[in-house]
This record gives sequence, C-alpha cells and structure tokens, in this order.
Amino acid sequence: MSVIAADPKTAGEREPARDRKLTRVAASSDRTFAAVSHVLLIVWSVIVIVPMLWVLMSSFKSTSEILSSPFSLPDHWRVENYANAWTDANIGRYFLNSVIVVVSALVLVMLLGAMCAYILARFEFPGRRLIYYVMLAGLTFPVFLAIVPLFFQLQNFGLLNTRAGLILTYVAFALPFTMFFLYSFFRSLPHDVYEAALIDGAGDWRAFFQVMLPMARPGMAAVAIFNFLGLWNQFLLPVALNTDQDMWVLTQGMAAYASSQVYDIDYGALFAAIVITVVPVLIVYCVFQRRIAGSVSQGTFR
Repeated sequence: MSVIAADPKTAGEREPARDRKLTRVAASSDRTFAAVSHVLLIVWSVIVIVPMLWVLMSSFKSTSEILSSPFSLPDHWRVENYANAWTDANIGRYFLNSVIVVVSALVLVMLLGAMCAYILARFEFPGRRLIYYVMLAGLTFPVFLAIVPLFFQLQNFGLLNTRAGLILTYVAFALPFTMFFLYSFFRSLPHDVYEAALIDGAGDWRAFFQVMLPMARPGMAAVAIFNFLGLWNQFLLPVALNTDQDMWVLTQGMAAYASSQVYDIDYGALFAAIVITVVPVLIVYCVFQRRIAGSVSQGTFR
C-alpha cells in the first residue's frame, strides 16, 4: 500500500483563498448594511423634515390659501401672521413665561443635579447606595400620579398658579434624570486631579466648581439639552398646576389658541405660533448637538 503525501503548497494556497472569500462576504455584508441604513435614514429625514417645511411655508399663507392649495407656495408671503400670533394670541406673553420658567428650572436642576451626582460618585458615606437607588426610582414614577398631591402641596405653600411653584415642580421631576446621567461622568473623572487641587490649597467647594465641574462639561451640555427639550414641551404639569392665564406657558397658550377659535381659525397665525414654539428648541439643539454624540453613557452604581 502506498501513502500519498498531501501537497503542502496546495494546502497553503487554500487558506488565502478561504480568507479572501470571507473578506468578500464581510465586505458585501457591510455594504448591504450601509445601504439599508442610509435608506432608512433618508426615509426618516423625509418624515421629519417635510412636515417642518410645510408648517414653515404655511405660516406665511392665509387661511384660504392653506385650505385651497395646502402644498403650494404662498402667493404673498404674509409676515403679519407672526405679528398676529405674537400679539392677538398673546404668544409673546406665554413665550416670556416659558423662557423664565424653563431657564430658571434648568439652572437649578443642573446645579443641584451636578452636586448630587458628584457627592454620590466621589464620596463614600453611610446611606450612599440607598440615596442613589431612591433617586433612580424617581425615574420610574409616572408624572400623572403626583398631580393631585402636588396640587394640594403647592396650594398649602401658596405657590399654586405661580412661576415659582412651576419652577420647583420642574426641578423635582428633572432632578433624578440629571443625577443619573451625570453620575457616570463624575465617577470616571481621575482622582489625581482632585487630589492635586486639594494639595494646592483648594477646598471641596472650590475643587468642585473650578476643577471637577469643568471636566464634566460634555455631560453637562448633553443633559442640559435633554432637560431643556423636556421642560420646554411640558404640558401636563402646567395645565394642572398653573390655571392663571397670565402665568400660562407656551404649551398652554398654544392649546388654548387652537381651541378658542372653533370654526373661525386663523391657520396662518396658528402655524406661525407653532414655528415660534419650535424655533428655540431647534436653535438649542443645533448649537449643542455635537455635545450629545459620545456623551450618552450608562449610569451604573459601583
């Protein structure tokens, strides 16, 4: 019986061939995935952008033009729709109330949330784990379940139908998310920098505000955007806790304006009011959206 030895050259040539085949398959899969992803992104962009452009275009048209030819360009660009929405619908007053309430609540919640996350992430003390999980449980608490207790609490403190009461309520509901988001950022900061600040004579307060807080700037910017979007679009809390028309925020004013005209709706002014409502959100997002990429991380307790 003769034994035929395997040709080492032939066996060696099979491996590169197999590798090239696997490389081609992987490249083909990557191209397919990229193509499907781009198609989905294009479809999603069209779904988002087209309605926004239609609302913007309709804000310069009259009611008859909107009803007769909703998708055509306006014959005459009616800038006065914005003036009518700002004055006749009191959008200007509601816009100012929203700016005061949201900006004040945002500053407070960012300051308190950063301090809370910093203490929980950097210091060891009894009850630290319990406080963290209690704050984390606040993320799961539905807002509508707290409406009735909040109403009576604000009434007892004399804060019902006031900007201060609405600001404190916004802060309370945004604080758990802010703490949870910033916890991982402060947890990942190097201890050497903090210790160097203490050696140079900085106290705990100075080390936090001048050293640690600036190092967490990407996380602060990202969570500030998320909080701004959520607070600016808040509707349930203002409707239940802020019934004084002079203190209405923009979402309340928009809902009241849309429902008050019944069958005689000035659609041009209504679309102009919608644009006024959306523009601040778009500006904030476009300015700070680069901070969001890479800033979303999981806040785990260690």
